Amino acid sequence: MEYICIKCDKKFPIHSNTWKCKCGGLLNLEYEKKPVNFEAAATSKDRSLWKYIAALPFEKEDCWRSITMGEGGTPLVLIDKNLYGKADYYMPTLSFKDRGAVVLVAMAKKLGKESIVADSSGNAGTAIAAYGARAGTKCHVFVPDSTSDKKIKQIEAHGAVIHKIPGSREDTAKAAIDMVESSNMFYASHIYNPLFWEGTKTYFYEVFEQLDGKMPDAFIIPVGNGTLLMGAYIAFKEMFSWGVINKMPKILAVQAENCAPIKEAFINNKSEVEPCKNKGTLAEGIAIAAPARGAEILKAVRETYGDIIGVKEESIVCARQKLAYKGIYVEITAAANYAGYLDYIKKYPELKDKTVVLPLTGAGIKSN
Repeated sequence: MEYICIKCDKKFPIHSNTWKCKCGGLLNLEYEKKPVNFEAAATSKDRSLWKYIAALPFEKEDCWRSITMGEGGTPLVLIDKNLYGKADYYMPTLSFKDRGAVVLVAMAKKLGKESIVADSSGNAGTAIAAYGARAGTKCHVFVPDSTSDKKIKQIEAHGAVIHKIPGSREDTAKAAIDMVESSNMFYASHIYNPLFWEGTKTYFYEVFEQLDGKMPDAFIIPVGNGTLLMGAYIAFKEMFSWGVINKMPKILAVQAENCAPIKEAFINNKSEVEPCKNKGTLAEGIAIAAPARGAEILKAVRETYGDIIGVKEESIVCARQKLAYKGIYVEITAAANYAGYLDYIKKYPELKDKTVVLPLTGAGIKSN
């Protein structure tokens, strides 16, 4: 197992603590995977994401067993005709980020790391802190000083050291990186460390299984740093190579209109994403003005013949209320996904007759 630079193809051992190549390229992960036996998984007594261990970077008997809290196996909830929400707010820390965090922290534990560093607008930091506590590792979490008090209190409850950073989300990441480079601590980054996506890809395995061995026509996926979207792309490529699916579902990505640099690059047919000014959005979880993986996200959307749109603030608020009236109470960022779906069916009316899945990424109690 090793990291590989997406620009120059240089490889780094997994224990090297490398988070970025000297050429400036970011890293992907290479290791030998075995195809998932979805028939066996469907009847497994283990309902967690670890039933897909064959396609995860661990052995069946490994350190993850002392760290897992049963993450994964979240239900599909019918929202509208042909539209399902995958309720990842059922996770131990109430958000989908548990999928990636458990894999990332378990690997840090396996490598013998005693301290880890993460930067997050909230949910990833909470998940890393919780699993870090399970692993017995000291955890430093850097957050923007605008992060909601509820999320900060949840992170602190797990014993993590909070570092509030003034300025943008990018300023927060820089402060975390500075600590990593000065201390050689393990960088448990859901942006830079591709181990995180090995967890988020299981979301798509589960949907395939829950839809009786079929993929939906499209997935609505929120995009800030792209941790769920990159997991989708990995899962689709794996399943296609295994012969499990014969085409990739469309990725219909959603950004907040007030902070939508990837959407702008997409509609202008660019291959790189230029930083934008964050005009302020309630959907703080996807408010990323300079996404590090922007080029990879664009590539993934285009390869699935997908699309990217921006949703307005009033649409997000309205969508949250509509979901609540359906019995589904999500954090504001998660409501952007339903707002995106409602805009997409205006743009593509035929989508109403297609099977679509969107993520209910976080619980409503996480937002003010």
